[in-house]
Amino acid sequence: MIKFTIRRFAYMLITLWLIATLTFVLMKNLPGDPFGEASQKLSPENKMLLIQQYGLDKPMWQQYVKFMNDILHGDLGVSFQFPTRHVTDIIAQGFPVSLELGLISLAFAIVVGLILGLIAALNHNKTLDYSAMFIAVLGVSIPSFVLGPLLAWLFAVHWKIFPAALWTTPEHRILPALTLSFGTIAILARMMRTSMLDVLNQDYMKTARAKGLTRNSIVWKHTLRNAILPVVTILGPIFVNVITGTLVVEQIFAVPGLGKQFVTSVYSNDYTMIAGLTIFYSVILVVVLFITDILYGIIDPRIRLGKGR
Repeated sequence: MIKFTIRRFAYMLITLWLIATLTFVLMKNLPGDPFGEASQKLSPENKMLLIQQYGLDKPMWQQYVKFMNDILHGDLGVSFQFPTRHVTDIIAQGFPVSLELGLISLAFAIVVGLILGLIAALNHNKTLDYSAMFIAVLGVSIPSFVLGPLLAWLFAVHWKIFPAALWTTPEHRILPALTLSFGTIAILARMMRTSMLDVLNQDYMKTARAKGLTRNSIVWKHTLRNAILPVVTILGPIFVNVITGTLVVEQIFAVPGLGKQFVTSVYSNDYTMIAGLTIFYSVILVVVLFITDILYGIIDPRIRLGKGR
């Protein structure tokens, strides 16, 4: 277990280094002016001062060394779009909102998705199975930029149950969280159904039925623990996908998270903001995958972690 953890941790560090390097290379090859439209109003002398201030006049290898050193010290640089603000400060201000929205939607998706998958598997080829899978198909088919305005019109404009936008009261969380969770509900429901059906058809499940165990005992004591393992393995990527998926939903419901910053940074060629947000989300993804691997081994004792399986 210790050797496996150390090995996975080393892979995590290598992956983060590769991501940071690739981000630097892509950032330096982006088209356009890093100072945006403001550079057109600057004199050549002032523009040169800005280039020197951000270290863009130095050789590429020196910029790379400084870039990596700043990352190791938690400094993602100063935003080109907001010269008085550090990227880390902008992330610290906007990420808690994005994280809250992501966690609410993920919790809702896990509960609803697993229940739908369980119901569908236990009622295989029956009406409840078809109904649950119909919801899953809708969740996969309808993108959030279509579902969001639809829910806003239905629940905020037509029925006037929930507010349509902003982020001030608990009621403001419901529509964006529901929009963000719909696709995840579909993924979890379909995977849980498939996994449950696979486990229910195993030989040891037939033996349990032959021994006279009740259906509830078979489902809760034997089936769920094995069926939920594939679901656990994708919770890490799903968590990061939900967090990053807030970018579109935040724009629709005017949520003051990182979504607006990410979109505006791309439009304005704010290199430091783009690189900072990319690395920030990459760190979350890699760390969550690392934790997921460890949890997977804890949940399933059959895995021989000492050999890295």
